Amino acid sequence: MNTNLLNIALIVFAFFSFAQTDKRLKGIEKHFNSVLETTKAPSFAIAIVEGDKVVYAKGFGYANYENKITADANTLYAIGSSTKAFTSALLGVLRADDKLSFNDSPLKHVPKLRFYNNEMNNTVIIKDLMRHSTGLPRHDGAWYFFPSQNKDSLVARIQYQEPFTGVRQQWYYNNFGFLLQGVITEKITGKTWEKNIEDKFFKPLGMNRSKTTIEGLKSSTNAAFGYSLDENRALKKMDSYDIAGMSPAGSINSSANNMAKWLKLWINNGKFGEEQIIPEDYIKEAISSQMVVAAGLPNEELPNVHYANYGYGWFLHSYKGHYMVEHGGNIDGFTASVAFYPTDKVGIVVLTNQNGSALPRLIRNIAADHILKLDKTEWAKNHKEDMEAALETQEKVNEDSELSNVKNTRPSHSKIEYTGKYENKGYGKFEIVLKNDSLFATLDGEKSYFNHFHYDTFELIDYSKNKPDTTQIGKSLKVTFTTNIAGDIDYLKTNIEPMTEAIKFKRTPNTIDVDQEILEKYIGKYELYGTEIKIYIKEENVLYAFVPGQPEYELVATAEHKYNLKVLEGYKVEFMETNGEFNEVKFIQPNGTFVAKRKKE
Repeated sequence: MNTNLLNIALIVFAFFSFAQTDKRLKGIEKHFNSVLETTKAPSFAIAIVEGDKVVYAKGFGYANYENKITADANTLYAIGSSTKAFTSALLGVLRADDKLSFNDSPLKHVPKLRFYNNEMNNTVIIKDLMRHSTGLPRHDGAWYFFPSQNKDSLVARIQYQEPFTGVRQQWYYNNFGFLLQGVITEKITGKTWEKNIEDKFFKPLGMNRSKTTIEGLKSSTNAAFGYSLDENRALKKMDSYDIAGMSPAGSINSSANNMAKWLKLWINNGKFGEEQIIPEDYIKEAISSQMVVAAGLPNEELPNVHYANYGYGWFLHSYKGHYMVEHGGNIDGFTASVAFYPTDKVGIVVLTNQNGSALPRLIRNIAADHILKLDKTEWAKNHKEDMEAALETQEKVNEDSELSNVKNTRPSHSKIEYTGKYENKGYGKFEIVLKNDSLFATLDGEKSYFNHFHYDTFELIDYSKNKPDTTQIGKSLKVTFTTNIAGDIDYLKTNIEPMTEAIKFKRTPNTIDVDQEILEKYIGKYELYGTEIKIYIKEENVLYAFVPGQPEYELVATAEHKYNLKVLEGYKVEFMETNGEFNEVKFIQPNGTFVAKRKKE
């Protein structure tokens, strides 16, 4: 008989025997399975750490629901924003090496960085990035809908992202602050954030299953697929989302067993075995209150919750009188909770392959009630009641949305006039095209259909398999088009960031190519109220107009014989054709439309 296999089998048996015989955990799996049933999650994995030991680790349900492949404690899940503690910890290591100070301006380490205004440029320090106190709201649409593999290109957008309050006036969650932390580590070390995470944490901790990219998750064995619940609360498989260059804010994929090692590190003041991986002074600072998140007042359900603060990449709460350090994570198809109780030297990680799921919080609380020997709350039962109430509320919200829709209205322009390229420098670019009498745009590789809501407001509906997802009608992101004084569509506005005014995307009409033969027919002198206007070609097939006393204007073709002035919004030129000749040109501008006639040579 193979003695190595026998030894492995004995180790596995001993581990699970220990987990099952810990009296504090008696009956816990019955509660876990109740949560799995109530939330309708496909699977989850959990590990409980105490001191330097894993006292429980197990998977429940299916990592691959369609093929009924079970999850275990080594199954890989995306941990989303639970990544943030890793990113800030890199700065703690660099500070210990005298590479930076948390009071440094980020501009010192990222010279091309600029914020929205001089107050931010002169005031924001690295510590503000770590504790969400820059005054910026989330602006998540800027990376979620417009991802980029290039971190520097994402950093360049920050200059155009509007704050909603002053620096250090209010805590507000912002992923771009963690992107910047990652970029700072790259500039100082000359290595990518991904490489730094692997070298400083994954390798010394033996987190050999953990990955920093979505490709790492996809190419690994024993990796979970992500799911969501559809409108009928049935499981629906989700496509993996590539967070790309925003990786320092949430790209790590890991397992319960690997994350248990990360928790041991924090529980033991930055030491793993005999090695000091993270400086102890940083650990204490990171899990101390750096910014007030909210009042965190006690309530009937949790009378022993006393505060809600933030450290560096960690939320800080009390749980039934116990100091709790925690950070959740959510990215398409996955939800996570990574928590520890420093004075108790206990840590709990819960990972699930369900989008926006309550399961990690519920499982974590059940585990804490048992391992900390607390009065037990009926978390599964409470969640079921809360969900039933929430579904009733959502039905009412849907009814109100229906009422807000003004029936029997029409767009102000023909559909072709909404097409063009749209850009917001703080977010990104996209193009609206007309196909088969419908308007479409592609955001992050996903096709969206513009469903008319009312007036010049449309809603973006997912479009796949040659049809829109009609279940999203009335519930999707809405956009409104505005018109300039010349009657052209000039902007698309959307309330994608609720803490600021609507985000505006400037429209540039699509251009068309015009044969030189046609351009040459426009050339000549035209008279308008005694003023001679010259139309001529320069460079290579570029049409210009010159009005005495003004700069020359480049004309950009947008339709047959129709041109926009490149540098003046709301100003257009249209050449009028009669019997193949162009003897008149309309100048359409905000103060009116004027017709100039060709001068005879």
